[in-house]
Amino acid sequence: MGNYIPSTEDERAEMLKAIGISSTDELYSAVPSQMKVKKLNIPSGMAELTVDQKVRAMAAKNKVFGTIFRGAGAYNHYIPSIVKEVTGKEEFLTAYTPYQAEISQGILQNIFEYQTMICELTGMDVSNASVYDGASAAAEGVAMCVDRKRKKALVSAASNPMVIQTIKTYCFGSGTEVVLVPAKDGKTDMEALSGMIDQNTACVYLHQPSYFGQIEDCSQAAEIAHNAGAKLIMGVNPIAAIALKSARECGADVAVGEGQPLGMPLSFGGPYLGFMATTHDMMRKLPGRIVGETKDVDGKRAFVLTLQAREQHIRREKASSNICSNQALCAMTAAVYLTTMGTEGMEKVAELCYSKARYAAKEISAVKGFELVYTGDFFNEFVTKTPCGSEKLLAKLEENDILGGYPVEGGILWCVTEMNSKEQIDKLTALLKEVASCN
Repeated sequence: MGNYIPSTEDERAEMLKAIGISSTDELYSAVPSQMKVKKLNIPSGMAELTVDQKVRAMAAKNKVFGTIFRGAGAYNHYIPSIVKEVTGKEEFLTAYTPYQAEISQGILQNIFEYQTMICELTGMDVSNASVYDGASAAAEGVAMCVDRKRKKALVSAASNPMVIQTIKTYCFGSGTEVVLVPAKDGKTDMEALSGMIDQNTACVYLHQPSYFGQIEDCSQAAEIAHNAGAKLIMGVNPIAAIALKSARECGADVAVGEGQPLGMPLSFGGPYLGFMATTHDMMRKLPGRIVGETKDVDGKRAFVLTLQAREQHIRREKASSNICSNQALCAMTAAVYLTTMGTEGMEKVAELCYSKARYAAKEISAVKGFELVYTGDFFNEFVTKTPCGSEKLLAKLEENDILGGYPVEGGILWCVTEMNSKEQIDKLTALLKEVASCN
């Protein structure tokens, strides 16, 4: 495929002049200078063998840990081999969302099945065809709830910091006020929430479990929100959702979350998958696309693009979202993973995460200086103190091919999944004892 040149230099200059700027760089004036690449050091053409050797040498610099005890938003779960086998097929791997959607029945059925499974996970009535990642899903959820009369979002400080930052970024553009609800004991301070919510509040966002691994009282949060006429948005861990009350059972109006645990590898941060689901009453506010099932002229099962907000295309100034596409391949990955695992498989994964985390918490907190910071119930993440700082601890673990927990205020956030064996947990505990003894 040849180079694609959409416009000439003169045409670009004319467009820049029309919007009142003199250079392309001015379009990115909001981007911090330290994040901009001043010059790309691209060498001249090389032979394929040379390129292969150089790329392999670059890849060798990456550290791939044999044992992982880190979560904080991205999780190391087992992915059955059939998931990559199916999603790696060329007809799926290279396909993009069709603009004449009904022609591509296979893609539509895949999205429909994905939506159905997300509804089963969350208990909601309808799901869209996914967005970019869990953080953007949370921000899009806030945009769904905001209207002319209510322009304030209360966000739990016990949520993932990156999710909070994304919500703030989206809300800055729309003029929505974001107020953080204090965290208490690793969870949302419900008393503070009750005192902060008012008639200007459009929604309340919290994560289940919280960023610190604690299980939230989402039913209480829903009651507080609804009593003030606001909506509750729940950020849902899809694996924990198997073991805990569903978002619908908690009274949530919108359920969002990061779909990475559903068959997607860590992959240095992406591509991931943001899922969104809501009640029937809020269906028309969902961004992106919704696929539905129907019958064709012969009475056979068929799939159609049922709903898509036209404002996202033809009345963009009135749109609440700029999402016009979907993460089709990642959504398919989640659907294949969920189908492969089935109900029993998912329940087993959740059970192993829960039970192994308890064993790990018991063993780690028994080491002097590594006591639990929060004593509430948790799913598969928990915070412990560290006697000699996280840097020394993590360096010691790295020497032994272990990626330790994530440093947070007050200690280390540990994560345990079905991938962590008893032997790995015991080895981790032994190393922690060594670190504690040399304090």
